Amino acid sequence: MSEHKASLHWKREGGDFEYKTYSRNHLVRFENGATLEASAAAAYLGDASKVDPEQAFVASLASCHMLTFLALASFRKFVVDSYDDEAVGFLGKNQQGKMAITRIELHPKITFAEGKAPSAEELEALHHKAHEECFLANTVNCPIETVIE
Repeated sequence: MSEHKASLHWKREGGDFEYKTYSRNHLVRFENGATLEASAAAAYLGDASKVDPEQAFVASLASCHMLTFLALASFRKFVVDSYDDEAVGFLGKNQQGKMAITRIELHPKITFAEGKAPSAEELEALHHKAHEECFLANTVNCPIETVIE
């Protein structure tokens, strides 16, 4: 078992604390010293130049899938030269009528070394296994779809 820590820091800027005017900007510090400037999504009065929680959530799931995929590919002796993903999370109402990320689409584009690429069926199986083994995919309850083009 392991622990994974992050610290948040937010401070009121200005005199008032009204819903439409307080700053949503905050700092996220990770245990390795890395920091991330974050805010609410622009639609919720946040700073669009900063990472919002929904983006971070989608990115963490895409990252987990990629890292799991890379491990599985290496075990199978498929040599990956690059991996790019344009992941999309869809915010909407869930079955209980609450706002939630209701679906995530992964759109991985993978380049394999010449002569070291899986067949289409093997690629699909690798993505399926990566989804089954991804720690974060096993944590959430929204569907995560890998779109292979």
